[in-house]
Amino acid sequence: MEKYVSVKDLEEAALRLLPKSVRDYYKSGATEEQTLGENKKAFQRLRISPKCLVGVNNCDLRTTVLGNEISMPIGISATAMQRMAHPDGELANVKAAAKEQTIFMLSTIATSSIEEVANAAPDATKWFQLYIYNDREVTKNLVLRAEKHGFKAIALTVDTPLFGLRRADVRNKFTLPRHLRLANFDGILSTKIHNTNNGSGLNEYVQNLFDKSVTWNDIKWLKSITSLPIIAKGVLRGDDAVKAVEAGCSAILVSNHGARQLDGVPATIEALPEIVEALKGYDVEIFLDGGVSTGTDVYKALALGAKMVLVGRPALWGLTVGGQAGVQRMLQILRTELEYTLQIAGTPTVADVTKEMVRHENSYCKL
Repeated sequence: MEKYVSVKDLEEAALRLLPKSVRDYYKSGATEEQTLGENKKAFQRLRISPKCLVGVNNCDLRTTVLGNEISMPIGISATAMQRMAHPDGELANVKAAAKEQTIFMLSTIATSSIEEVANAAPDATKWFQLYIYNDREVTKNLVLRAEKHGFKAIALTVDTPLFGLRRADVRNKFTLPRHLRLANFDGILSTKIHNTNNGSGLNEYVQNLFDKSVTWNDIKWLKSITSLPIIAKGVLRGDDAVKAVEAGCSAILVSNHGARQLDGVPATIEALPEIVEALKGYDVEIFLDGGVSTGTDVYKALALGAKMVLVGRPALWGLTVGGQAGVQRMLQILRTELEYTLQIAGTPTVADVTKEMVRHENSYCKL
């Protein structure tokens, strides 16, 4: 694994290994993929403004999220159907997170079940990503199983009344390989995704399954069935962030679903400042995912107000290349890059990374 010295190295190796349909599924975004590119480009438009001679003897990446201490402000976000990347799938990913002492978020549409993931890494800090189904008993069952098996939070995806148009999946007529199943379900909900009549099998799978009528008022129903903190995953507006918190959410995950839902929306790092400003005075934590591929990306998100970032595709690239060891290598690369950034920027602890440390590139053009 030592030959991989950047997340980009892992990505390039993974894309060479994956079958075309799976590769396109993992890497693609919605329609023209403008936002997919902007998720990374927006980080590049931000500049770190380092301090000199401050003394950096005690570099410390540790932080606490929703009451759980983690070794660094970098976790693994939910991505679906990970056994397409590696036979161990989600089990390798959660074991890697446990070894590196950070967060792992399990997708509802995973190829390893809640119970399998819990048994594979009982000491890991695990969150469960949730969709609300038309059949509320399906949703309730998922939540109760996650709570029973030691998951520490529910990340409710709020940007998905249906899945976005991903042209690569339509062209490839993407379906889940038949030797795999959606492991959190039985019967047709587990295997319906093996077939497609026309276009993306995933989009056909969720037709008439997700509840499009959900509003912020439904957070009250969710809170009535679980004592776990609820994270609103997929928020891009300040007013929506306020509505989420006032409805009872404990955290906001600023996310555009990996640019896979609606093209033309902001990059997540662009949306973050508005949400931070809107939530001033509220007792709430703010996280971010989307486009993060370097330690300097992590640093910029922390400076603009994120408590932690989560990475989705980078974990898939590491998983593809080397299973658990590959995911650990990815996390170690980001850890090392963040450690270097903290020290060279003159901010030796996460708490030292404040808004003044980052400026937009345009701010340097004034004469």
